[in-house]
Amino acid sequence: MAAIDTTPGTGSIPSAAPSLPTLRPEESRVIWLLLGAAFVAILNETTMGVAIPHLITDLGITALAAQWLTTAFMLTMAVVIPITGFLLRRFTTRAMFIAAMGLFSIGTLLAFLSPGFPMLLVARVVQASGTAIMMPLLMTTIMTVVPAAIRGRMMGRVSIVISLAPAIGPTLAGALLDTVGWRWIFGIVLPIALVALAVGARWIHNLGETTHAPIDVLSVILSALGFGGLVYGLSQLGGGGHGTGADAAAADALSTVSLVVSLSVGVIALGLFAWRQILLQRKDDALLDLRVFRSANFSLSIGQMAIMSMAFFGAITVLPLYLQRVAGLSPLDTGLIVLPGALAMGLAGPLIGRIYDRWGTQVLLVPGAIITSAMLWFYTTYTPTTPVWIIAVAHTLLSIGLALSFTPLFTASLASLQPKFYSYGSAVVGTVQQVAGAAGIAVMFGVMSSVSAAATESGADTLAAEAAGTQAAFLIAAILSLPLLIGAFLIRKPVDQPEGAFAGH
Repeated sequence: MAAIDTTPGTGSIPSAAPSLPTLRPEESRVIWLLLGAAFVAILNETTMGVAIPHLITDLGITALAAQWLTTAFMLTMAVVIPITGFLLRRFTTRAMFIAAMGLFSIGTLLAFLSPGFPMLLVARVVQASGTAIMMPLLMTTIMTVVPAAIRGRMMGRVSIVISLAPAIGPTLAGALLDTVGWRWIFGIVLPIALVALAVGARWIHNLGETTHAPIDVLSVILSALGFGGLVYGLSQLGGGGHGTGADAAAADALSTVSLVVSLSVGVIALGLFAWRQILLQRKDDALLDLRVFRSANFSLSIGQMAIMSMAFFGAITVLPLYLQRVAGLSPLDTGLIVLPGALAMGLAGPLIGRIYDRWGTQVLLVPGAIITSAMLWFYTTYTPTTPVWIIAVAHTLLSIGLALSFTPLFTASLASLQPKFYSYGSAVVGTVQQVAGAAGIAVMFGVMSSVSAAATESGADTLAAEAAGTQAAFLIAAILSLPLLIGAFLIRKPVDQPEGAFAGH
């Protein structure tokens, strides 16, 4: 790639700028296969929410049982993702891809053939096991093979996958549910997954070096109890019935006990897990090497990502409820309102990546944090009469603010580490997103339910109570967004720093 030097005083002779580094064809092929596989996995994950009401009717199950199809998926992700840091160093790229897509394909087949709820629940767990491996594998591969000068634009492609799959998923699920039934949500994904598995098994080669360290079983158990207990406990937050009578009171009491026990087990197990990793990392045998947090830039980026995930995932989960329960829109209309934001977020990814490669983090993170926080505060003004076009514009602006933030955060956090820590850093990124997202959803649902119930008890009608609940939830998201305005100024592009500044020794 050549450029003409037009700087005053340099003379009239054009000079060629250095060409940007490129990937070898086999490396590019691997990344595109991983991007395609990740797209299929995320697409599948985002179709489930729309299908829950249909599954309750078709399978004859309760709403609580149906919710386990989502809760079990989240739990499995929270348990498997922390382990991927070790697995990606222990096994080859090809082996991990085959394992991830193989598990996902088996789970999808089981779901398609499920005669009832128990088998469908097992299928969701198997699917989640494969999905949990895919994103850390993609991120680690990008960090391993992509030169620093073009990592931003490559992470921009990841943004397309992360954004477009959730945009298409609910719409696709709605069309299938209205025509051929819930099984074909899995049926249409299955052949794509099998093709990706076959092509990947044929073309993916091994990247990077592997280690022969033995897996520490105690660490696996503590990780499962810690992260699983935390996510399950968070999923119980606000899960009380808010009803009347002895049965509702018993359900509330049981939910409270489950919440306290799960969170207690999770916190204690996480403490023991961290202590165990500190001991094992002295011999480079840790399941999740915590030396990644010795990089201040990595730690700041992860903190920013956690806050943003809490605010973002909580808000976008509450927004469809507001649109349907308060604004009175149909599920299709709801999908059309959020579609422009998801498309804008995905399509802006490559451009944002190029800006990151050229100018670094702050030119993106600062306006991104300002836009994100401003829109979340604007969300708190929504009423039953807020015009739909204003909601669509606000959501699109929020999505652009998030796009300006996530790509530089992904890239800057992992680029702050030594190459041997990339897999662990990817596992931390995935775990933090999962746990923080679950926390945001749990807190905002709990606040929304409590405020709505209190408003109803004080004599408000259903519409007013629902509006008060969603406004309170949006207020929590807006308050959470305020620290982002500070963190945006603190995070740097690692390649702009002195050599070894973020080595993570």
